[in-house]
Amino acid sequence: PSCFGYPLSIFFIIINEFCERFSYYGMRAVLVLYFKYFLQWDDNLSTAIYHTFVALCYLTPILGAIIADSWLGKFKTIVSLSIVYTIGQAVMAVSSINDLTDQNRNGSPDNIPVHIALSMIGLILIALGTGGIKPCVSAFGGDQFEEDQDKQRSRFFSIFYLSINAGSLLSTIITPILRAQECGIHSKQRCYPLAFGVPAALMAIALVVFISGSGMYKKVKPQGNIMVQVSKCIGFAIKNRFRHRSKEFPKREHWLDWASEKYDKRLIAQTKMVLKVLFLYIPLPMFWALFDQQGSRWTLQATTMDGNFGAIQIQPDQMQTVNPILIIIMVPVVDAVVYPLIKKCKINFTPLRKITVGMFLASLAFVAAALVQVQIDKTLPVFPAAEQSQIKIINLGTDNASIKFEPELQHVNVMSMDSTDYMTFETSQLQSLHITSGNNTELVNNTLPGGKRYTLAVKNNESRIVSQWLLDNVTSKPEEGNNLIRFINNLPDPINVTMGGTSFGNLESLSNSNYELFPGGRQDDILVVTNSTACSLTSKAFGFGSAYTIVINTCYRGNLTVAYFEDISPNTIHMAWQIPQYFILTCAEVVFSVTGLEFSYSQAPSNMKAVLQAGWLLTVAVGNIIVLIVAGASKLSEQWAEYVLFAALLLAVCIIFAVMAYFYTYVDPNEIEAQFDEEEKNKVKKDPDLYEKKAEADSQM
Repeated sequence: PSCFGYPLSIFFIIINEFCERFSYYGMRAVLVLYFKYFLQWDDNLSTAIYHTFVALCYLTPILGAIIADSWLGKFKTIVSLSIVYTIGQAVMAVSSINDLTDQNRNGSPDNIPVHIALSMIGLILIALGTGGIKPCVSAFGGDQFEEDQDKQRSRFFSIFYLSINAGSLLSTIITPILRAQECGIHSKQRCYPLAFGVPAALMAIALVVFISGSGMYKKVKPQGNIMVQVSKCIGFAIKNRFRHRSKEFPKREHWLDWASEKYDKRLIAQTKMVLKVLFLYIPLPMFWALFDQQGSRWTLQATTMDGNFGAIQIQPDQMQTVNPILIIIMVPVVDAVVYPLIKKCKINFTPLRKITVGMFLASLAFVAAALVQVQIDKTLPVFPAAEQSQIKIINLGTDNASIKFEPELQHVNVMSMDSTDYMTFETSQLQSLHITSGNNTELVNNTLPGGKRYTLAVKNNESRIVSQWLLDNVTSKPEEGNNLIRFINNLPDPINVTMGGTSFGNLESLSNSNYELFPGGRQDDILVVTNSTACSLTSKAFGFGSAYTIVINTCYRGNLTVAYFEDISPNTIHMAWQIPQYFILTCAEVVFSVTGLEFSYSQAPSNMKAVLQAGWLLTVAVGNIIVLIVAGASKLSEQWAEYVLFAALLLAVCIIFAVMAYFYTYVDPNEIEAQFDEEEKNKVKKDPDLYEKKAEADSQM
């Protein structure tokens, strides 16, 4: 059955691919934040495990191709590995349910190792599944066409590529929204089970869709894997060359010619072409090392930025959608506008030059990321070292106050209802604080342990100065753009405070609550109940990643007045500043990735495409392993310096590649194939039984 001149079966394949990519990219989008916030790993471990997983996903395709070509056939391979994949996604969703081990119901899992073990099992199954079916699905689609349907087949590959990007785009937008929801049985948490569960459901749909088309598919029998043959041929050549290493044997033109005793000339010639291309692949992993950090380092960078785009609120993991959005726009633009313009300027923009430019652009993108990082670092608060204390004064009285830090370290004046910034002191040197306000004075001795931040609340009552130490037990900027809020009661009577449904409990006069966590970018209602009245007020918007102390000043006839004191400033660098680095990296991907595969296919015979596809995917895997090595070995404490290091490494590799490309001579595999066809025809004329003999020889091999 056909539809619009296409085999009907390919529509099943395209829907299946869309769901599979949705499932994979959706899970991958929230993965690094799941490691960081749910499994409570630090940035470096999260990055390392993320890249190990991506590397695995690109190593397993070689396995998948061999299973499909030598043993099960493409259809059975896709079905069996999709089942593994679906189980993996389901395990991943289960691993992220915090109520699984949350016995004390405080909202965080008690037995983290259980969750880690389940996640790792899930990720290994997913890597086997997604990698194993990757080389089979597109090839299986190609198998559905007849010999004469070249035009439809190439159109199919374009639609196929588009469905990959559509799937990844939608899932990168949707999954982070699901993650940002609050869900849970006993306590409301970020909804990772939903963020992993929806991809799992889509994978199950992909599987059902694929199997339901079963009756229509053209299923080609497994014909032996060309990769195995090529490896055997190379192995034999090396072994044979080594056996004949003494001087008496004449040299051969190329080391692969030593395989000619056992393998036919055509296979040897094809293998030579493949190796020539694979040699050029050696520098390519460095590009992927930078490219795949969009999902790890760049996403972590976005968590320290301000995601408020006016009407909509962007999650840090949603910034990755910039890439597929730009790809969908850029691929047609580059093909239809940019390349023709370059051609008009009489520049011969060969595939290898395109790849070189792609590397250069990716290196630039990381310089842009480093510049953004430098700006972010300027906004991050500095916390005290172990032997230092940081002190901030809030004056809650109606008179101005003057504070001397003795012995003569510093002197500050604080207006009424005002505060200082944090001041840093060596704990051992600071002995006491001498406070003057109105007509009263007070001496406060310093008995504070070091390494912490403190706020001293000061208030001049008519008769004396009341002072109260508050420990600010915050040691880092709030994550994920959340805000920390606490209250000080500046009324004479005890009060009960709630804000946005979170209760801060009862506060005595001049006492403070603990900090509570609130999602960023919202305004909440503050409700204060005294023993005689209740009043409320809508808070101001706190931005993202800030900490505030709110002082309750008056509560009269339902009207509340408060004062806000900023303890940690919100994220001020806007997420839109990440767009330039994404734009440059996407331009790099368009000239690098699309060109790379086209070039490979044009330089090798058609039956060797699987080998090149495997080699190409291998460069992605190695690239992710490079991230592990560089990030692990560099020991750079500054994130911007690591970006610069990656940019420099890629620039160096880019120069090496440019030199290799300069010496590369392009070949036309079809001409070489034609020569062999010609030779065989001539041989058959001389010896009509040649084909029978050849078939016998092949079967004995």
